[in-house]
Amino acid sequence: MIIVMRKGATKEQCIALEERIREAGLEPHVIHGTERNVYGAVGDERVITEQFFEVCEGVERVMPILAPYKLASVEVKPEKTAIQLGSSLIGGQRIGIIAGPCSVESRAGIIEAAQMVKEAGAIALRGGAYKPRTNPYAFQGLQEEGLEYLAEAREATGLPVVTEVLSPEGVEIVAKFADVLQVGARNMQNFLLLKALGNTQKPVLLKRGMSATIQELLFAAEYILSAGNPNVILCERGIRTFEDHTRNTLSLSSIPALRERTHLPVLADPSHGTGHASLVGPMSKAAIAAGADGLIIEVHPHPEKALVDGAQSLNPQQFIQLMKELKPLAQAVGREM
Repeated sequence: MIIVMRKGATKEQCIALEERIREAGLEPHVIHGTERNVYGAVGDERVITEQFFEVCEGVERVMPILAPYKLASVEVKPEKTAIQLGSSLIGGQRIGIIAGPCSVESRAGIIEAAQMVKEAGAIALRGGAYKPRTNPYAFQGLQEEGLEYLAEAREATGLPVVTEVLSPEGVEIVAKFADVLQVGARNMQNFLLLKALGNTQKPVLLKRGMSATIQELLFAAEYILSAGNPNVILCERGIRTFEDHTRNTLSLSSIPALRERTHLPVLADPSHGTGHASLVGPMSKAAIAAGADGLIIEVHPHPEKALVDGAQSLNPQQFIQLMKELKPLAQAVGREM
């Protein structure tokens, strides 16, 4: 349920309401507004009526939440959420581009990539220190050494670092080095990991699973939100279909569909969504036209030498050119780069 407090409701009245929510077996989640507070009472509310909360002092009105994902829903928070990444926002007026290599391969390589993507206009650096691989003999990443290199790249450029965490046990060490913790497609329904990420306050970039529906993606976000972390960024990275001319099928219709249903910012990953560098530019433009708040793009100083996903990585010249081409498109849809 959504419980809207009256303008000028006292701190004591808010505390009393929170106690009333817990008495009902629900969990209170407060959204601080400029004039009044709104509470989401989350849990099994089947035996609780609106009148149970309407009698509380300071309450203006009580409304049921119709969406099954409560905290992610626009019913709870009609205004869009913007999440701070360094000096920039994801979900605001500006379209944010996160870029870098799929994997951290060396200290010199990640610093070179960071400097290049920053000069081209990226707001954050991506790079995998831990790599979940289908083939157990494939390169698994430099792991903690890779995290240290990412931290050095941040120090050299000022770019916030986005990197993947694979398990609940890994959250603490990755959070020590990273600014944004990424949940990959394979882990979207790793519920223990989602709960662990909910106990941090660092932004979480949550990628859609390869066979996940939009509702399942929002339920995954709900795990993080309900555990106490409001800083969730959704990412459409393509789903698995019968089509084989691309690595995945980038479902661009999910972007406006998500924007109708949730206040959380939505990114697109045209690199994993296509698997081909030549398709990254067109699908980047299409994603922005569809309403994406940003993109996460794989860029490698030398894609032909990349240990992971070289075929879908842009080289520096391609990325610079794409950033130039995206600016007028962003303006055409009322956004900025």
